[in-house]
Amino acid sequence: MKVWLFLIFCTLSARGFAQQKPVEGIVFDKDSKDRIAKVNIVNATTGKSVYNSLKGEFSIDAQPGDVLIFSKPDHFNDTLKVKSADALAVYMKRSAIMLKEVYIRDTVLTPEKQFAATKRDYTKIYGSEYSQSLLSVAPGLGAGIGIDALYNAFSRSGRNAAKLRETIEKDYHQQEIDYRFNRPFVASVTRLKDQQLTDFMQRYRPGYYMVKTTTDYEFIASIKANLRRFLRSPRTYSLAPLVTPPVTNN
Repeated sequence: MKVWLFLIFCTLSARGFAQQKPVEGIVFDKDSKDRIAKVNIVNATTGKSVYNSLKGEFSIDAQPGDVLIFSKPDHFNDTLKVKSADALAVYMKRSAIMLKEVYIRDTVLTPEKQFAATKRDYTKIYGSEYSQSLLSVAPGLGAGIGIDALYNAFSRSGRNAAKLRETIEKDYHQQEIDYRFNRPFVASVTRLKDQQLTDFMQRYRPGYYMVKTTTDYEFIASIKANLRRFLRSPRTYSLAPLVTPPVTNN
């Protein structure tokens, strides 16, 4: 009788010891193969549960035959049956599509910023040597003629630089007009579209000074005033359709 009790005690002790042996492992995302944290691991056989670490690692008491359930809100549940005391690598599949991270930057520069960038690109023609006044003032000597300024005014390179600066600045003025007097904006104010909108914008294109000095209220009021004039005679300044002469074989 004592022998049987001893054998039963040993069996229960061995079983209890086996239950206390921890099973360790790491949880990965199935698609990215990155380690994932905040995964709940439940031993369905014993009812014990743990969370894995921020490194994705976990340790839970289990023995061969126990069933482990892995769950995470943004992943599908995964179930594994413990076969041995070896470390486990668990791969969980996302329940939603993981979009690639996108960084949004301001790539649309205003005309003023574009003009500043152009001036930086053309440092030679916008450098200090091209912005000198014809009159120079020396301490104690009064006003005089600047030699560098005279050279820039009359030399070929100086004249070419001045022409290039003038062209760049004209383009900048037109860009400023286009930036404010743009097609979607004018269409929203006038309710015109297609060819009528094109004709209106060509006829009543504002100047640079008006674009830079008027408030939004004044600018919209000007467009509406021009719209009333346009609607009285919409075809006065419209372009005639192109006529292609017939081709004759001589």
